[in-house]
Amino acid sequence: MMAPGTVKPKATNLTSGKAERIFLLISRLLLGAIFIYAAYAKLREPWQIFAMNINSYNVLPLAMAETAARAIPWLEMLLGLFLISGLWLRVSGTIASAVLLTFIVLMVRAYAKGMHIDCGCFGSGEQISWKTLLRDGSMAAVAVAMTCIAFLRRRKAAA
Repeated sequence: MMAPGTVKPKATNLTSGKAERIFLLISRLLLGAIFIYAAYAKLREPWQIFAMNINSYNVLPLAMAETAARAIPWLEMLLGLFLISGLWLRVSGTIASAVLLTFIVLMVRAYAKGMHIDCGCFGSGEQISWKTLLRDGSMAAVAVAMTCIAFLRRRKAAA
């Protein structure tokens, strides 16, 4: 029996903290693996193919599309490694969220315009469809949620 006036600790705080840790672990490992696989898929093909995929979105001049095609896979690989390691999760989560949100915006734009182009997500050969939008939108949502939780946990720890 508890003494009058004492506050019983809430079990939900303990379980929500554990749930947050589990979500952070699963989401960062999953997103990290996806970024590494996406980088690998692009790197195993000649960079010119990915440059053509980027250029088909009609948002960058050809020279910038070529530079992006050479850089993006390596940046994805590095981002994937940071996510998997859990180092600087707030920074890597923010970058992953920004990257995925940029990709999804470009894909939605292309899909809405009726452009029948490869998304370029995992190498060549995958046209933008409602399935790619759903997949990439889900990854963006997970990345944003992961990032928000990482920032909120930091704020709670500082308080």
